[in-house]
Amino acid sequence: MTEGEPTADAVRSQEARSPAASQGTVSELMMPHHVNNLGNVFGGVILSMVDRAATVAAMRHAGRSCVTVSIDRVDFREPIYAGELVTCHACVTYVGTTSMEIGVSVFAADLLSGVERHTNTCFLTFVAIDDDNRPVQVPRLELQSDNDRQRFHEGRRRREVRQALALEFGEKEKR
Repeated sequence: MTEGEPTADAVRSQEARSPAASQGTVSELMMPHHVNNLGNVFGGVILSMVDRAATVAAMRHAGRSCVTVSIDRVDFREPIYAGELVTCHACVTYVGTTSMEIGVSVFAADLLSGVERHTNTCFLTFVAIDDDNRPVQVPRLELQSDNDRQRFHEGRRRREVRQALALEFGEKEKR
């Protein structure tokens, strides 16, 4: 490489990617060992699936390793039961310089009746890292539809709110 030439990482970070190009999906049949004493799937089982689906989307978008920085508020709207197929759909909704917001929608399906329920949605923040575990720039998000643009706008607003809360509570936001 000669002086003034961009590095491979810099070139990769300049290539915009669409949300559709980096989606991630994780599905798992809930079994008896996944449930609590009430017969409901543990929230931690769902959060693990959410994190894995979001990791796939983040890594596909960044083209490199990514780490979870935060999970926004998670509300479990209704229980999920053993025997249901849980599917987590993840999509990049917003990108900053080194960070990405990933939205994950969780669905539970009764395989016998075919009834599927949307049980919750949450947002995670990931940072792309290099081989030395330092943050690196991520590709821009190519917004191809009105829905993409709306999710991007909402993601930017969520980031602004997170930053304002961090300032209010004396925390330093590093993303």
